[in-house]
Amino acid sequence: MTPSEIDKIFRDEAGRALATLIRLVGDFDLAEDALQDAFAVALERWPACEVPDNPRAWLVNVARNKVIDRIRRQAVFRSKQQALVHELELNAQAPDEPPATLDDDMLRLIFTCCHPAFAAEVQVALTLRTVCGLSTAQVARAFLVSEEAMAQRLVRAKQKIRLAGIPYEVPERAGLAQRLDGVLAVVYLVFTEGYVATSGTDLMRPDLAVEAIRLGRLLDRLMPDRAGIKGLLALMLLHDARRAGRQTPGGDIVLLEEQDHSLWDRAQIEDGLRLVEDALCLPGRPQPYAVQAAIAALHARATSFAETDWPQIAGLYGVLLRISPSPVVELNHAAAVSMVDGPSRALALVDAITARGGLDGYELMPAVRADLLRRLGRKKEAREAYRAATEATQLEPLRRLYARRVREMD
Repeated sequence: MTPSEIDKIFRDEAGRALATLIRLVGDFDLAEDALQDAFAVALERWPACEVPDNPRAWLVNVARNKVIDRIRRQAVFRSKQQALVHELELNAQAPDEPPATLDDDMLRLIFTCCHPAFAAEVQVALTLRTVCGLSTAQVARAFLVSEEAMAQRLVRAKQKIRLAGIPYEVPERAGLAQRLDGVLAVVYLVFTEGYVATSGTDLMRPDLAVEAIRLGRLLDRLMPDRAGIKGLLALMLLHDARRAGRQTPGGDIVLLEEQDHSLWDRAQIEDGLRLVEDALCLPGRPQPYAVQAAIAALHARATSFAETDWPQIAGLYGVLLRISPSPVVELNHAAAVSMVDGPSRALALVDAITARGGLDGYELMPAVRADLLRRLGRKKEAREAYRAATEATQLEPLRRLYARRVREMD
């Protein structure tokens, strides 16, 4: 097995392995260091021998042993060494056992990240770092702060978990509702990173998208008849169903208007459509995720891009603006309006958002504006906007898309 193949296994398994280690160790930094040590051992051993049937459990077991060794070496832990080591050994999973006890650890980690003791931005930052596996520098870019400032923020959050004794667990039913909005937000964040990566050479990280959907199903079983949960699960399923049509074999982006609908996963679409109906039929005010899922359902039901019901999509974005207003929703609404009333009307909406400064630093803003200018034939301005979009993104497939658009205008 080559180092690149081993690296892929590590990317696929790292999130859930880390979640399990944090449960066993009770310390974010210790778990992260131990997992890196385990990966180094894998790079050394796996090329020369057969890869374990259960790589995740192997990594957890090796990392657990690394933690035990470290605890034994550190004098500060001597007073409680025996109890800690004994607990780790009792809770450890052998490398050849099935991963049944690992399945809920990611959910426990997300509920920990979403503890009400943390501000929303800290919850998101912890999730990006621990669940999505983004580097501190990548998380800092997402928040438009320096890497040093983000590193300090993450250190303080991890210290608070340790010093305050915040339990690494899914809370009892009475505490579920208090954290549910944050949990849904971070699960969607995990999915979004899988659907369109923050940076790198690959457009998507399917492992994260699949993991987010799995977590959505767990939440739906944990708290049935919640419109927000069903809506989010439907939204993720409907978006992910288009995965096979979203890029070329060479890794270039295939835009929605160019996608082959026959490549979409019809079984997953049917599952998503059923969940949309369930979410919208539940009592109470419309939930934002359910409305977003209804928009995704209209895309999924269309037999072609030309047959898409854009007036209804624009109308649903109007509903979303009323129940969950944000500049990003405004931008999406403007994009839908461009398909109904034309790019000139949409550009006016986008420029109004820009004038208010609502999306300063948001990397997709110049891309949307560039597309509208291109459709209006304002080539010089469009090229400038595409250059701004290129500078704003760290994702190579997007950079190639913007360069292609510029070439098409020559």
